[in-house]
Amino acid sequence: MKYTTTTGRNITKVLIANRGEIACRVMRTAKRMGVQSVAVYSEADRNSMHVDMADEAYFIGPAPSQQSYLSMEKIIQVAKISAAQAIHPGYGFLSENMEFAELCKQEGIIFVGPPSSAIRDMGIKSTSKSIMAAAGVPVVEGYHGEDQSDQCLKEQAARIGYPVMIKAVRGGGGKGMRIARFEKEFQEQLESARREAKKSFNDDAMLIEKFVDTPRHVEVQVFGDHYGNAVYLFERDCSVQRRHQKIIEEAPGPGIKPEVRKKLGEAAVRAAKAVNYVGAGTVEFIMDSKHNFYFMEMNTRLQVEHPVTEMITGTDLVEWQLKIAAGEKIPLSQEEITLQGHAFEARIYAEDPHNNFMPGAGPLVHLSIPQEDLSTRIETGVRQGDEVSVHYDPMIAKLVVWAADRQAALTKLRYSLRQYHINILLLHPAVEED
Repeated sequence: MKYTTTTGRNITKVLIANRGEIACRVMRTAKRMGVQSVAVYSEADRNSMHVDMADEAYFIGPAPSQQSYLSMEKIIQVAKISAAQAIHPGYGFLSENMEFAELCKQEGIIFVGPPSSAIRDMGIKSTSKSIMAAAGVPVVEGYHGEDQSDQCLKEQAARIGYPVMIKAVRGGGGKGMRIARFEKEFQEQLESARREAKKSFNDDAMLIEKFVDTPRHVEVQVFGDHYGNAVYLFERDCSVQRRHQKIIEEAPGPGIKPEVRKKLGEAAVRAAKAVNYVGAGTVEFIMDSKHNFYFMEMNTRLQVEHPVTEMITGTDLVEWQLKIAAGEKIPLSQEEITLQGHAFEARIYAEDPHNNFMPGAGPLVHLSIPQEDLSTRIETGVRQGDEVSVHYDPMIAKLVVWAADRQAALTKLRYSLRQYHINILLLHPAVEED
């Protein structure tokens, strides 16, 4: 099957600039669409599942991602050698890298993602907040100004009212983030957040926001095309987290009334249109106990938890990504996107339960998984006998279940998790995920 782009070119071959379960996930859809897939792999991934699944595979360097999966030049080179017309970045690695999106464009390769300008605007928290406020998207009361003096930040915190959240402007993954509940602890928390931000992002600029007590993390899946259209595919609740990392996600958000759902979706579409968004994106909101919601950030890529949205809408979001990247219009209108049932996703990690669930790595000695069916889906990039590498994210799989309602889905999730048996010979602690 050929998909013609706005430039009159076809996508008959896609390079997946990633590894593990997301690379396998993209390849499955590509195969179904009749699009050839090209894998790239590091030394550590020489015998991995995504390499076996691909139509072609190319070695790109040593195990550390800086020298392999994050090397833009090597990936562009493989795209040219293999004659792939498009690059799908998956998530993590280069997926939200503005320079990479721009480089693809310069080299005449289709980047399966939004324009680099949208990645830029949404990547800096202070910029994204002002764009959202101007577009009529609710934002949390805060200070995102240039003056970074201690005195100014302290005055702004007092104006906003305690408790406040101190956040790194270029933050992510919970790094460079502190809560100051009272004025007397503000200075100490500010200095701590700055130190961490400097170390993680080489930038210690801060923003101050009102801290929402008993918050829920609710995000909306959006899609835009090259013709200015945008739609929402309902919301996911991702409040179950550990160390600021999601563990269990569900769709739709429990207890959210249809009128709030519509408002959330419409706000997310306004957000997407404000940055001329193209492709799959997620608008993240923080929701309080009264169901008021406020814009937090926008992820300019496919999310780890996208399968729960696919389960409740009967869509294939990777297929949508490839079609839209090839210049087609969004496959369904807003009215045609319907919500059915309830879905959960549980992330399966290589972690040591006896060591505060810290990431671990080593050979996968034993792996038995639940039976897959129409309402049970397993997204994985590993098989029994594979090595869980010390160099990458410790998430090895995702278990996704669907049922007619939330209670039935929860019962199914519990049952399926009990069918999962994993034995990893933990040899080393792995790297903390992004």
